[in-house]
Amino acid sequence: MIVWLNGTHGAGKTTTSALVQQLIPDSRVFDAEKVGETLMDIKPELPWTGNFQHWPPWRPLVVETARHVLDYTGGTLVIPMTVLVEEYWREIGAGLARHSIPVRHFVLHADQDTLRGRIEGDSPAGTWGFRLEHLDPYAEAARTWLHDEAEVVDTTHLTPEQAALRIAEAVKG
Repeated sequence: MIVWLNGTHGAGKTTTSALVQQLIPDSRVFDAEKVGETLMDIKPELPWTGNFQHWPPWRPLVVETARHVLDYTGGTLVIPMTVLVEEYWREIGAGLARHSIPVRHFVLHADQDTLRGRIEGDSPAGTWGFRLEHLDPYAEAARTWLHDEAEVVDTTHLTPEQAALRIAEAVKG
C-alpha cells in the first residue's frame, strides 16, 4: 500500500511522513523528489521545464520505483510529495493501479496565511520564492480537483504529531 501525503510547501508533508512511518508497522518513507533530483543530475541536462515533474520520465519512474520497493520489501510506502497537476496525479494513480497497488491519498491542508508563515519561518529567505510560488497553484488545485481526490487533513491548528495520528488511524481503521 501507498500512503501519499500531498499538499503544498509548508503543509507539513516531510515532518508528518516521518511520524506516520513510525505509527504504521512495516512502513518506509519514499521521497519521490529524489527521483526528480536523479533526473536533474543527468549530464548534459534535460531540457529545463521549470519543475522536474514536467519531465515525462519522472512520473513513470516514481511508479516503477515504488512498485519495485514494495515488491522487495512489502509493507507500506509513505510518500510525501506535492502533485498539483491533475493529469500527473492521474498518470501516477493509473500506473500504481496497473500494478494493483492501493493508494490512500491524503492532502495536508492549511490556510494561506498559515502556509506563508510556515514557509517564512522554517526556511532560509533565499528559498522562499520557489515555495511561495506554489501557494496559488495549490489553492487552484484544491478548489478544482485535489480536495475531491483525497482525504483532507487540515493542519492549520494541528501539530505534526496530531496530523500523523489522524492519518495512521485512518489507514489502520
